[in-house]
Amino acid sequence: MDGMEIAIANMSAAGPVLWAAGAGMLLVLVLLFQSWRTSARTARALEPLSQQMHTLGHVAQQLSAGQDALRGNLQTVSDTQAHAQMQILQTMEARLGDVQQRMNDRLAENAMKQARAMSEMQERMAESLHGNAKRTATSLTQLQERLAVIDKAQDNITKLSGDVLSLQDILSNKQTRGAFGEIQLNDIVSKALPSDSYAFQHTLSNGKRADCLIHLPNPPGPIVIDSKFPLEPYEALRGAETQEARAQAARLLKGALRKHIRDIAEKYILDGETADGALMFLPSEAVYAELHANFSDVVREGFSLKVWIVSPTTCMATLNTMRAILKDARMREQAGAIRQELGLLHKDVERLGDRVGNLDRHFAQAQRDISDIKISADKAGRRAQRLDNFDFEDLNPESVSRVVALEHPGE
Repeated sequence: MDGMEIAIANMSAAGPVLWAAGAGMLLVLVLLFQSWRTSARTARALEPLSQQMHTLGHVAQQLSAGQDALRGNLQTVSDTQAHAQMQILQTMEARLGDVQQRMNDRLAENAMKQARAMSEMQERMAESLHGNAKRTATSLTQLQERLAVIDKAQDNITKLSGDVLSLQDILSNKQTRGAFGEIQLNDIVSKALPSDSYAFQHTLSNGKRADCLIHLPNPPGPIVIDSKFPLEPYEALRGAETQEARAQAARLLKGALRKHIRDIAEKYILDGETADGALMFLPSEAVYAELHANFSDVVREGFSLKVWIVSPTTCMATLNTMRAILKDARMREQAGAIRQELGLLHKDVERLGDRVGNLDRHFAQAQRDISDIKISADKAGRRAQRLDNFDFEDLNPESVSRVVALEHPGE
């Protein structure tokens, strides 16, 4: 402190400049001293920190070594990964090449299939077009044929219209109308019965001529069919416009039918010569239907006089029944011949049974012979197999005694 004071005194003596310089130096020194003290305290305070920093440096070195090792491992993993990626890429390239090749093959195959399908489709279309053209030509030909048939039918219709007019002319006359009914009756009878079972325009013992006589056996005996066609009263009935006109036409039709029924009962039912009944043939289904629908009393009157009214349809059914009667009668007439033929047939059947029995015995004997032959063939086959395999174990003792023993060499 004394030295400092002396220095201060010298500085004060040197003048204000020195004083100022000395003050500045003093201030610097004070600051340095304080800085040194602060540094010492800081050093003492930083000594644990220095040790920690040293420790951290060591740890940092270890971390650096770990980083180096990790960097090496990462490099190894990167190389391995790169190699694996390279292999994967090569495998994928190979597989992509195979897939591309297969796709190219499939595309080529599909192209060939499509080409074949297009070719087949073209062929089918060509065949279809050809078939359509052929069918069109056939259809046109058939159309022409049908047009020709239509033209022919038109001619037939024209002719038929003329025939209808002729038929109307025929039906307008009683005699021609009667001939029309007789022709229709002849056609039905000739189709239903044998030719020797009927006679047309047959004259009876009373001098009356029947349109048709059916030769039925007794009973019932021959039966007469007479054709009647009351067309005028029926047409008047159908064309009546008033109730009075209709009643008048109905009376006319009923009177005409009753007259025909009585005439047939008187002329064609003869005791001992014909059956006790007769048939009245109406050649019109319309007249027959009108009769049964509105004139049932006339039908009952015909039943009472044993005159049965028939139309073309019911006449055919009645004639079929008569045909069955004729067939039954002829079978009764031929019963003796039939019994004789049955006896001969029975003998033939017995003879056939005997011959079938003989043939059966021959077949049985042949079957037994074939069975024996199969047994012998099986035995011969087994024996040949044993000989081929040198298998003599199954030989019986008698066969073994006849087997020649082989000599040993040198004996």
